[in-house]
Formats: sequence, C-alpha cells, structure tokens
Amino acid sequence: MTSHLVFTVIAQDRPGLVDRLAEAIAVSGGNWVESSMARLGGEFAGIVSVDIDPDSIGDLHERFDALLTDGIAITLRSDAARAEAPSGYAAHLDLVSQDHPGILRQITKVLNEHNVSIEHLETAVVQGSMSGEKLFKASADLRLPDGLGPSELGEALQETAADMMADINLID
Repeated sequence: MTSHLVFTVIAQDRPGLVDRLAEAIAVSGGNWVESSMARLGGEFAGIVSVDIDPDSIGDLHERFDALLTDGIAITLRSDAARAEAPSGYAAHLDLVSQDHPGILRQITKVLNEHNVSIEHLETAVVQGSMSGEKLFKASADLRLPDGLGPSELGEALQETAADMMADINLID
C-alpha cells in the first residue's frame, strides 16, 4: 500500500531546485507522479504529487526540512488517497482582452455559476503586437459537470465576453 502526498513548493528561482526536490523524493523511495511548476515574478512555485510507502514519509519530511535551510519552502497539502478521475466533459478556454482589473473575476464567476471546475489555468499580461496596449490572456482546461454541454457554457461565456469586449474561445 502506498500513500499519496500532495505538496506545494516555493523558493527564489535558481538552477537546481527541481533536482533537489526530485533527489529528496527518490532517495526516500517516493515516486514523482504529477506536477505543475512555474517561474512567476522571480519566484519558483509548484505543486507536486508523490506516491510513497507510508514507512518512508518520515524520511521524506526530514529531507524536506533540510531544504528549508536553503530557502525552499515546502508545505504538505494532502495525504489523502488519490482521487478518482473526474467525470464530466473536458473543454479548453482561451481568452484575450485589453487588460483591466476584474477580467478573471468575471470569467470565474460564470464558471462558478455553472459549477465548472478549473483543472489548469495560466494567465499573463502581454504587449499587443499591433497596438502596443496591454492584453490579458488566459488559457484554462475545464471540467464541465455532468449535464452541462459546451454549447450552453459557451453561450454564457460569450455574453460576458461581449460585456467586457473580450475574445473567448471554448474548444471542446
């Protein structure tokens, strides 16, 4: 029987961070299963899931504690059993809008009203290639609840897009 751990990591970005985490996990006998990591504003942040023998969890914690002295903060978020694959329809959302406060809030409000789960989200503010104005871009992988079709969600998102003059594409 293995335990499933999910933890977050944040540190000032520098070469070798992922190697240090991978070494601590491997030496403890853990298996790195999934992760999502990124450099944001000079910081390195991520979330990692690991399968490990329950008897080795203490060793892994000791190795993570040693990383704290090097400025690598690790927080255990879950040690529950691995969740089952979610049901429902998968879709992808791309959004582009002139940057202004509240864009993400307007979109997530529509998603929440339709009980849609965000499985992955990336956002950025970039310079427009033609106008040079700041553009807000978002890309999200979504999980629609059973009974909600992409066309119904697409209509609700398009209403919001029209209100904020944004381009939203929902790809199913």
